[in-house]
Amino acid sequence: MKLLKTMLAASTALTVAGTVHAADLEVTHWWTSGGEAAAVGELAKALNERTEHKWVDGAIAGSGNTARPIMISRITGGDPMAATQFNHGRQAEELVEAGMMRDLTDIAEANKWREVINPPALLDACTVDGKVYCAPLNIHSSQWLWLSDAAYKKAGVPVPTTWTEFVASAPALKEAGITPLAMGKQGWQQNLAFNAMVISLMPTDVYLSVFQDKDADAAASAEVLEIFKTAAIARDLSADSNVQDWNQATNLVITGQAGGQIMGDWAQGEFAVAGQVAGQDYHCLPGLGERDVLLAGGDAFYFPVLDDADKSAAQGELAALLVDPDVQVAFNLKKGSLPVRGDVNLDAANDCMKKGLEILGRGNAVPDWNILITSDTRAQLEDLFVEFFADSSITAEAAQERFVGIMEDAE
Repeated sequence: MKLLKTMLAASTALTVAGTVHAADLEVTHWWTSGGEAAAVGELAKALNERTEHKWVDGAIAGSGNTARPIMISRITGGDPMAATQFNHGRQAEELVEAGMMRDLTDIAEANKWREVINPPALLDACTVDGKVYCAPLNIHSSQWLWLSDAAYKKAGVPVPTTWTEFVASAPALKEAGITPLAMGKQGWQQNLAFNAMVISLMPTDVYLSVFQDKDADAAASAEVLEIFKTAAIARDLSADSNVQDWNQATNLVITGQAGGQIMGDWAQGEFAVAGQVAGQDYHCLPGLGERDVLLAGGDAFYFPVLDDADKSAAQGELAALLVDPDVQVAFNLKKGSLPVRGDVNLDAANDCMKKGLEILGRGNAVPDWNILITSDTRAQLEDLFVEFFADSSITAEAAQERFVGIMEDAE
């Protein structure tokens, strides 16, 4: 089946008489774990089977922090890929402003993205000066506490239902030789954990004052200090978690070596690959079990400007395909994320995905701080959290003081 051939041919002057010629499209991303690879396979399958084009996988091992500089260097260095992953937010802002990213407004309008993408903030994050520059793919939320049924059975205590209960269960886990909290030794993971605590344990109005309004007084508030004190507790509970990658930490939970992990909903992909069942082998607490709210972050694909006419035309087909209802379902069921479309059928979703859908359906979602702050500010915050988690001598008060200084200069 040719996807929107006529419409896309009409929307670009790079086609000849409405014909789109077959092209190989290199797509770069940082999805390399078992669950992530399975999800990417759905995108490749859709492009290869539903168009004349071929998906050329350009996976870059490591986190987004590793991959993004490589992607940006290729684009600015004159060696652009056909499409590349970025998170929702301002990570590609300078590339857009430099004219290096393709305008997708015609495709967005033809496929009524503004009507079907939910929440609207995701498309807003792709929009610069009224023009759309990326195709939103999924909604990821990072405010989840994943729990091992096997670990708690071994420790002889009930599976927690809140962060407070999780902290209280830590002594029993330690006595059973189980690490209470699994956490990889990478900055973005500490950043994610802090992010999860902020939205789960802090009033939303304070969160927005700090990250949206850049209010230094709010950053210096008692509510923010409480988050740093909670992070200090998490630092102690994860002290014996000697792994690097996030999926290695997830595996500690899967195998019952750790009680829990603060990680995004993409962790579901790893549980699925391991054959575990939500609500039976593992449990999930959105908002760390304390608040019924999630941050609406996730991933989008940008399309660098290309000189090759056939590849440019094929880019348009891929962009439309990523937001196609069937592709949205197939990808997100494997990825563990939620679709960006509000009109798709997810009857096959597991218990944890349904929890996320219910929260999103009630409108209990706020913008991810990656959308609200610049990449420079995000990098400074990550540096702070890395140091804080690595050095137990740094007090909550000292960390907050540095935090306030960063937010005072934030844009």
